[in-house]
Amino acid sequence: MWNIEKIKKAWQWATKAHDGQTYGGTLPGEKINYLSHIGSVFMEVSWSLSQQKNRNGELALLCAILHDTIEDTNLTYNTIEEGFGKEVADGVMALTKNKELPTKKEQMLDSLVRIKQQPQEIWMVKMADRISNLNAPPYYWDDFKKEKYRQEGQLIHDELNEGDDILAERLQMKINRYTKFIGSE
Repeated sequence: MWNIEKIKKAWQWATKAHDGQTYGGTLPGEKINYLSHIGSVFMEVSWSLSQQKNRNGELALLCAILHDTIEDTNLTYNTIEEGFGKEVADGVMALTKNKELPTKKEQMLDSLVRIKQQPQEIWMVKMADRISNLNAPPYYWDDFKKEKYRQEGQLIHDELNEGDDILAERLQMKINRYTKFIGSE
């Protein structure tokens, strides 16, 4: 079973950590509160967990909520470990790109290697993250950026699809549908 108090604690931490962060919407000047993305990833993971057994749902949900905290906020591995334990901190760290690597491609490949060394619940979070990000792209992305992002989504799918059939199928569907945004400039 899931510890609802731990999940609520993680949500409070993420809310505070991501306070003021936004991302671009589909319309010029539109800003969306970053917590919307966190909620979307959480919902994707929750939906998949509701349809299967033999998963560590608490690990998956905590990492879904905290997945961008080390990468995008002041929270550290040690802080997350103190608050939620080593397994959650390791999962969040695997989901964090190493910005010391020179290119985004190298950062993604490195992260995928580290994710694959984690329990499959972490694989689920990465697939849910990309599913959430394959909605309509920000208005300022050009076709080159959109296609590159779609290809990166396919890489994520190809590397992690064995981690969760439900999310893998949903991710592939989102990748296929994403082509409608390319060539629409």
